[in-house]
Amino acid sequence: MAPAGPCEPLELDITLREMRADVERVQTRVADALRERCYDNDSMFAVRLCLEEALVNAFRHGNRFEPGLVVKFQASIGPETCTFQVEDQGEGFDPGGVPDPTSDENLEIPSGRGIMLMRAYMSEVEYLDPGNRIRMVFKKPASGSD
Repeated sequence: MAPAGPCEPLELDITLREMRADVERVQTRVADALRERCYDNDSMFAVRLCLEEALVNAFRHGNRFEPGLVVKFQASIGPETCTFQVEDQGEGFDPGGVPDPTSDENLEIPSGRGIMLMRAYMSEVEYLDPGNRIRMVFKKPASGSD
């Protein structure tokens, strides 16, 4: 199959088995696709950060680093919009039960910062039942005319 051109969406479907190597492989592939579609450095930073949070959380909190469990990654990377899904094999969780990391009583607790970052940088963030799959949408910012 011929590679997608910069005006066509690139569809990715990758199964990750090893956190370090596979997360880096996904990050590199996504960054290349974003660069080919003329996403700016700020957009590439935002997407990279959010993907790292989602993928590492899937290994750490979803699969609990259990050997043999995998993380599934799907992406559609277009010239204006990207959609990402990360699914682990864990039981899932309720994102509403995660403490707000900006509340005074939670400032010293590291929990919830990744979710906050993903919601801040992505255009849409949705946890799908039973809570072991996240769907994120990133829309390229409109370029201002100077």
